[in-house]
Amino acid sequence: MTALQLNAEIYRSLGVLSEDESMLKRAAKYLKCLAAELTYDPTLMSKEDFYARVDEAEREIAEGKGIRFTDKAEMNAWLNSL
Repeated sequence: MTALQLNAEIYRSLGVLSEDESMLKRAAKYLKCLAAELTYDPTLMSKEDFYARVDEAEREIAEGKGIRFTDKAEMNAWLNSL
């Protein structure tokens, strides 16, 4: 089924539900939950959190806790070990 067909099916179903306000409210609540699942991204962070992490990384590097690689092979070996 294509997105256009699915869209049409959803609108047909909403047309049936439109006669019952409580069912329409339930459908709206469920659709909001589905939409929230698509928009939630656990990797997103605020600017403050991002810059705090950058500051922490810079502090660790200044303390000598950073990791240095001399070539790509060394870096790839370290990444593969994780």
